[in-house]
Amino acid sequence: MKKLLAIPLIVLLGIAAARDWPDRLPEFTIDSEQAWINSAPLRLADLKGRVVLIDFWTFDCWNCYRSFPWLNALEARYAKRGLRVIGIHSPEFEHERDAEAVREKARRYGLDHPIMLDNDFAYWKKLGNRYWPSFYIADKQGRIRGHFIGEVHADDRKAKRIAALVEKLLDE
Repeated sequence: MKKLLAIPLIVLLGIAAARDWPDRLPEFTIDSEQAWINSAPLRLADLKGRVVLIDFWTFDCWNCYRSFPWLNALEARYAKRGLRVIGIHSPEFEHERDAEAVREKARRYGLDHPIMLDNDFAYWKKLGNRYWPSFYIADKQGRIRGHFIGEVHADDRKAKRIAALVEKLLDE
């Protein structure tokens, strides 16, 4: 019985403890002007020396919409210190592949940061992503230092953990 208690709870619950994303941000997979919103196509070299938050979302995801006020506030708070938010729109449904519809949603929710349309899920796959919304945070050298899944609201525990990580990485 004592040996059973020594087994970590995470193993007993069947939750994967291993990281399943790459060590570094992969290069963006789309370089077409039409597949980027609010920006010309970006390359990782354009982000050198910046802390980067990658936001995977899709426009029929209510959890994504409810996270946008927090995301916009985080971006406004840390942009001058070097945080760069990049949205990755990976559609769940066929109708979400329409670039103009994504542009309209970005306008409606005040998303002014660059957004890459990942209609073929190439970037999603490169990061091994599985969820909407999902947030990956990379340091100034492009190393992924955090991954957060699910809806986020200002001042909730997850928002505080993300802000603390962003501050730490900006200070490095």
